[in-house]
Amino acid sequence: MTSRHWAEFRSVGNTIALLAIAAFLYPTAVAGDDSAATASSRRPNFVIIFADDLGYQDLGCFGSPNIKTPNIDRMAREGMRFTNFYAQTVCGPSRAALMTGCYPLRVAKRNNQVDIHPFLHTKEITIAEVLKTVGYATACFGKWDLAGHTQTKYDRELLPTKQGFDFFFGTPTSNDSKVNLLRNESVIENKADMDLLTKRYIDEAIVWIRSHSDQPFFVYIPHTMPHTLLGASSQFRGKSARGLYGDVVEEIDWNCGRILDCLDELGVDEHTYVVFTSDNGPWWIKQEHGGSADPLRGAKTSTWEGGLRVPCVVRAPGSVPADQVCDEITSTMDFLPTLARLAGAEVPADRVIDGHDMTDLLHGVKDARSQTEAFYYFQHTHLQAVRSAKWKLHLVRPAEPPWGPKWARHIDPKDVIEVKSPMLFDLSTDIGETTDVATSHPDVVQRLLKLAEWASHDIGDYDRIGKNARFFDSDPPRPDAAKWVNQ
Repeated sequence: MTSRHWAEFRSVGNTIALLAIAAFLYPTAVAGDDSAATASSRRPNFVIIFADDLGYQDLGCFGSPNIKTPNIDRMAREGMRFTNFYAQTVCGPSRAALMTGCYPLRVAKRNNQVDIHPFLHTKEITIAEVLKTVGYATACFGKWDLAGHTQTKYDRELLPTKQGFDFFFGTPTSNDSKVNLLRNESVIENKADMDLLTKRYIDEAIVWIRSHSDQPFFVYIPHTMPHTLLGASSQFRGKSARGLYGDVVEEIDWNCGRILDCLDELGVDEHTYVVFTSDNGPWWIKQEHGGSADPLRGAKTSTWEGGLRVPCVVRAPGSVPADQVCDEITSTMDFLPTLARLAGAEVPADRVIDGHDMTDLLHGVKDARSQTEAFYYFQHTHLQAVRSAKWKLHLVRPAEPPWGPKWARHIDPKDVIEVKSPMLFDLSTDIGETTDVATSHPDVVQRLLKLAEWASHDIGDYDRIGKNARFFDSDPPRPDAAKWVNQ
């Protein structure tokens, strides 16, 4: 038996052992005998599956020509696809936005330090903390990335179990070179086999769901991949028409199917909202190990559409109408207020929340419209573009701003351009941002410039601290901003 086969055998053995333990501790929940009886009278369950670096076109239901995703495609047929759905440009900020319902530059960080990958402050309120106020069991399986972008020097006080999650099985950050696995706050394995990582997350998630199916639950599954380094089990390696990248995505899809099957078996399928989306666009520099944002322009780290617009599918039989497409502007920030409303919980009232309740959109209410007047595109601390309805305006900027991360090499050189005057695009007819129509619509340009000015003052910008940016520590707020004032 090879080392890989032995590792896969051991993984199966661990799963069987976990099921046995769960059956002993929670016999009714595991058996599924009675949990369905109360499902219709309780608060809905939520499962958010968050891929890493998955491009806009990397799912079958979003037009992939060579990656097969039958389970997510099934979710789309039985639910709703969101085609104008936004995340953030890179991993950590995207997770901060999802968890808090806010633009990353607005939320508080440890010691007020605005790192590319934030140390999310414990006084920030996450989705998990909101749901726990109304009795939800909460768990996270996968990549956290809000306690430091490191596998070893993360802040233990900022791990998921300190941010509203009852249970955590996963890794502190990205898999750039290795993955160390934690259970709650304890390291249980160093340099885990990445080929088995996707399945192990779902093994653990299924055991946990079975153990908590007798109460409302929130499960957050931020997959490590298809961020590189890529890994796929022997069941999927070499099987897709898109190389190893496709193998990885197809294995994620298969494991989405396992979650759906588990929910059905437990009798809670029709009472559970399942979300599938991505944290940002594809990592262009990785080439064949990266995804595709077609037909969008740009990729991860950029504020072209390919950097932030991502696929999103939501399925909830009986609540979300089947085979529907929503073209309204929505984002990961909308999940906190939306899940709060669906669960009967209160949205934090002591702070600005940028996300909007999209329940009516989810439920297919006639003439429902997005409450998002404008979406703002930040690259780290820099506000670079704004969208309102069909119009997107790129703001004046150097090709490689000296106040930003050195990210130009991560995207196609043709997209690294100086914006000498505001560039306006009609995304309803020009999804690829190819034709600047600013001179033809000066009134639209001025309206969007005013929106951008509001965001720069209220949320913040590379050279200023936002009026409603949050700081909970005594350290000087945003010392990096002072460097660029009057430059």
